[in-house]
Parts: sequence; C-alpha cells; structure tokens
Amino acid sequence: MTQKHTDRPRLLANRARVRPGPALDFHAAARDEIEERLRAVNKPLTARAVVTPFPEIWRPAFPDAHITGDEDLLALEPGSYDLIIHAMALHWAEDPVGQLVQCRRALRPDGLFLGVLPGGGTLNELRSVLAEAESRLRGGIAPRVAPMAEIRDLGGLLQRAGFALPVADAVTTTVTYASARHLMRDLRAMGEGNALALRDRRPVPRAVFDLADRLYARHFPAEGGRIAATLEMIYLAGWAPAESQPKPLRPGSAAQRLADALGTVEHPTGDAPASSGRD
Repeated sequence: MTQKHTDRPRLLANRARVRPGPALDFHAAARDEIEERLRAVNKPLTARAVVTPFPEIWRPAFPDAHITGDEDLLALEPGSYDLIIHAMALHWAEDPVGQLVQCRRALRPDGLFLGVLPGGGTLNELRSVLAEAESRLRGGIAPRVAPMAEIRDLGGLLQRAGFALPVADAVTTTVTYASARHLMRDLRAMGEGNALALRDRRPVPRAVFDLADRLYARHFPAEGGRIAATLEMIYLAGWAPAESQPKPLRPGSAAQRLADALGTVEHPTGDAPASSGRD
C-alpha cells in the first residue's frame, strides 16, 4: 500500500483557519504574476477555470471563471475551458500527474494550462535549522516542512500529463522576518502548516523551536537583526494538443545539411580530425 503524502483532514483544518491578512500576500503575488503572464498571450481565453483552495484571492482577478477546490477529483467538465489555472495547491497533491491530466482533459484543443506552486528551494533555511535543532535535542529528525518538487521534475510532469509545448520556470525571492517564530506563524496564517502524513504527532518540546530560532539567526542573518527566507515560485505552462500547433520535423526530413548552414566540412563517423588537446 502506497504511503500517503498529505494528511488531507489536517490540511483542510489548516486552511479553514486562514483569515485575510499580510500572510496571504504570498498568494496574491502568485496571482499577480499569473495575470502578468496572461497579458503576453496573444489569443482570447474567455472560458476560464481556476483550481485553488483560496477562491477569495483569485475570484477578484477572474470574476467570470469557474473556481473549484483542489480535491483529488477536480470539478472540471471535460473539453470545456480554454484556460485553466492550478493555483498554489499542487505541492499538496497526492497525485500531481493525475491533477495535470485532469486539467489537460478539461481544456479545449489549444487551451492553455498555467500552474503556480512553491518549488524545492522554498524555505530551505527553515528546513535546515529545524532538522539541526531536532537532531541535537531529540537524536533524530521528523518531517516538518513539506518536500517540494524541483523545476526539472515539474517540467517532466507536464510532458507525462500530455501537454504540448511545456515550459517550467522559477522566480526566486528572499524575504525577511523578525525571527524563525514569526516565519512559522506566517506559514500557519497562510494555511501552510505541517500537514504531512508522516509528521511526528507528538508535541514538539519548546526547546526545539528555541534552538531553531537561535540557529536561524546565526546561519541566515539579514540586515537589521532579521532573518532571510527563500521563496521559490515555479510557474508551469502547457497547451492542450491541437492540430494547429507547431510539430517537430520527422528525423531525416531536413531540407538542408547542418554542415552547409555552418560552413564547415562534414566528416564521416570515425574520420574526424584528431583533437589538439586544447578543447
């Protein structure tokens, strides 16, 4: 039996405690970046859908969109949309490829998928100091910060899900906090508290967080006595396949030799000149 990644009831409880406030600026910044990227798309995208656990953040920007939660089975009608945005939830998905496949199937041909989620560089400092503090004081470590995917892996997931012209890129920023405790408080305020299925359910001794606070200030200082935290946001884009999209040429179908285009001499395999050893 496959071990679950997310304790879904705990995740929903974390999200239920979210209230409007500065902590949600992280989500608002992701929304603003998606809007900016859409302005560069040179085609009308009027039938829109947004998959998000925070509709109050996304609805003002997409008032006519169908907005649905990030359940395992998405409430999206097949072939109904020319834009689907998966917003700040894919990192908690039990089956990320399954989520992407559902989005692709819900798109019309040549419909656009956009996704945004925290990437692998996010909160690497917090992960490090919590692991060190717990190892020193308890002789081992427990999962405290959700593992997040690397950009190269997410690009591969788009391909596995059947998207055409897949693109994944990252925007990394550094924010500062008064202390590690202030950072963890903001994470809880934005619904990103620990909801890992394998988390340690025992109460964490206060000494662990006290030590993590000191280690953070020592290892990752910022100006003014604050601490630095890395936020890596990964943006995904892919298109539902369509006949009108550019297709790669079949092998051997090129009309011109590469050697001619470069103005060089082509050597048959095994006949290339010896290297000078200064490559």
